[in-house]
Amino acid sequence: MEKFNRALRGYDPVEVNQFLDEVITKVEQMVTDITEKDRKIAELSSFIKENERLKDKVEQYQRTEETMNRAIYMAQKTSDQMRLAAHNERELILDEAKKNADRILNEALLKAERTRSEAETIKRNIIVFKKRIKDIIETQLEVVEQIEVLDLNGE
Repeated sequence: MEKFNRALRGYDPVEVNQFLDEVITKVEQMVTDITEKDRKIAELSSFIKENERLKDKVEQYQRTEETMNRAIYMAQKTSDQMRLAAHNERELILDEAKKNADRILNEALLKAERTRSEAETIKRNIIVFKKRIKDIIETQLEVVEQIEVLDLNGE
């Protein structure tokens, strides 16, 4: 604290005025400093608010990214399942087609065997039929010859 010299009727006015000027200067400087600090605090507050807003946006983007990653994962999983189902269905269709082809081939072979067997039966029947006709004709020729022998003897 400042001490003043005594003068007539109290303290020395020059010293007091000087002291008051110093106090005024210091108070003005303090007010300026406080105003500057308030401005900086306001800027920092604005910066903090902007930082919070950006932080919220980043978190929102991260949540969106996580959602998109889950969607991509689910799409990939669904695609893999569909691919597997298509592969399984293809295998079933191929197996069914092979079974049908085997069945058709077996049926065709059986039909061919039946046709061959029927053809052989027909050939045997024709041979038997020819032999019978030949036998009948030979028997008829013998009858005709006997009739001729009877006719020649009886004339």
